[in-house]
Amino acid sequence: MGIQVKKWGNSAAIRIPSAIMAAAALNVGQEVEVRQEGGRLIIEPVLKPVYTLDALLADMKPETFHEIVDFGPPVGNEVL
Repeated sequence: MGIQVKKWGNSAAIRIPSAIMAAAALNVGQEVEVRQEGGRLIIEPVLKPVYTLDALLADMKPETFHEIVDFGPPVGNEVL
């Protein structure tokens, strides 16, 4: 499939057909990484990392915990 490079302000742009967007699992507004390799443009989605609670807590050690601070009793409608 041939696609023309068009001018968009001071930059160049291409329009990605919806069939290619669907096949590549891309969405409008999604962040992508664009790079050049061997004379080709490579466009890949930027994937956000998925964290688990176990992974987030894995490096926690008691010596890095902050001390407990007493702010006194509740004075309003705080949710405890």
